Amino acid sequence: MAEILTIAVIGAGALGRGIAFASAMGGYRTILEDILPSSLRTAAAEMRDHLAKAAELGAVSKPEAEIAFSRLEYASTVEQAAREADLVIESVPEEMESKIEIFTLLDKICKPTTILASNTRSLSVTEIASVTYRAKKILGMRFTHPVHQMKRLELMRALETDDETIAAGTEVGRRMGKEVVVVNDGLNNDRLK
Repeated sequence: MAEILTIAVIGAGALGRGIAFASAMGGYRTILEDILPSSLRTAAAEMRDHLAKAAELGAVSKPEAEIAFSRLEYASTVEQAAREADLVIESVPEEMESKIEIFTLLDKICKPTTILASNTRSLSVTEIASVTYRAKKILGMRFTHPVHQMKRLELMRALETDDETIAAGTEVGRRMGKEVVVVNDGLNNDRLK
């Protein structure tokens, strides 16, 4: 199974911030990317607040909260965020054109071993994977908002996603404190039966 040490999250909206928070709490070096500096500032402040509340409620110790916060980094370009990542989780609006553009770029700039995941709610992961040369290393990771409170994580297996990629995604989800359920990409169920 691929060893995941660094996770990049593309998009610092509400879901992206939540995913980055869960990643840092799971022990991963986490790089959150957004082209808007204001989104990154909002993300940093919100995550600091979540960690302070978690420490206040006794969910984590104050030193654990500080260590989790220290695992968070911020980037203003996809290239900057994803170059060293072992897993990249895309969390941008539900527009196939945007997702295809991002995955095409990620396929070029990431290490050949990097796993790419989409947080899509309704689009075909198989279609997204088809624009890359690493279809076996692409899956869906469907987080639910608010990520820090919701326990379920759906991993969507695309047509060519291999077992190693699913195993790595399952381990990441487990370390994030999620109950992982593996489902087939909705548009491929007939072909996978």
